[in-house]
Amino acid sequence: MTFCWWREKILLEGNMPERALLRLRRAEIPLFGIKKVAKNRILFRVKKKDCEKVFAIYPNMCYNNSANAAYKVKALGAEGVGKYLEKAKDRVGLLLGGLLCFVLVNMAQPLVLSVEFIGTSVYKREALQALEEMGIRQFAPYTKGKEDLVCAKLLALDGVEYCSVKKTGNRVAVEMRLSPFPSATTDKGNMQAKHSGEIVAMTVLRGSPLKKIGDTVRAGDTLVENCFFTEQGGQVRVEIIARVCIACAWEGDIEAEDEESAFAKAYLALGLTAEDTLQKIEVAENGALYRVKLAYQAVERINF
Repeated sequence: MTFCWWREKILLEGNMPERALLRLRRAEIPLFGIKKVAKNRILFRVKKKDCEKVFAIYPNMCYNNSANAAYKVKALGAEGVGKYLEKAKDRVGLLLGGLLCFVLVNMAQPLVLSVEFIGTSVYKREALQALEEMGIRQFAPYTKGKEDLVCAKLLALDGVEYCSVKKTGNRVAVEMRLSPFPSATTDKGNMQAKHSGEIVAMTVLRGSPLKKIGDTVRAGDTLVENCFFTEQGGQVRVEIIARVCIACAWEGDIEAEDEESAFAKAYLALGLTAEDTLQKIEVAENGALYRVKLAYQAVERINF
């Protein structure tokens, strides 16, 4: 018995169908599995390549299907391995589409397609900038191991108490939560001088200045008022934003063991800060005391 991995099953119908088989054999068409299933029907199989020869001898046309046709042939489909190949052929488009989808999904997996903000988006611009600096941007491969550096930058922002950066699928989630307690308060009153001296510099971004450069002021004087005047003569209350530099001089007797101690006590008594600048220092003995003279510039600011 000759093995063929692909055969077509054919049903032949007509009066005395054996004569039709004889004609097919004369045409040297190998027939397999011949079985008479009814008085006028015979079922047999032929090789795939011989199927066209059968239909050439007995065409399956409209006139062949009429009641006057001597014989009718009908292909019932492939069998054996060919049956599964026929099914696979019908599904090749679906299989290729699924394979292509699988490849595209795996290729796109490392990409960042969107950035989502959870909690608050107040610092959205700063967060996107921090991600950009670490190589994390939309439509680009995700850079692993930079999450802690991004969080460190965002935690340095005012009021941010919690931050996390996570990638899920093609989405990067940036979660930020602000502290319920404000980290900075604003002074809503007038700006009053804390030192006595001469104003050498003055910057007022908001508010109405009552003094100008060159004026002499005493501690407690109002430098800037927390309002501004409209063209119609009205007043509008504002929060002052201002910075004033005052040239000051101080002189006094200090009880101390030596000159350095006398200077240190005078410096602490004045309450100078890192912004204040010493311009002249004189320390001299004055009996049991030390005479200390200091010239300095004090910087005072409000909401600046």
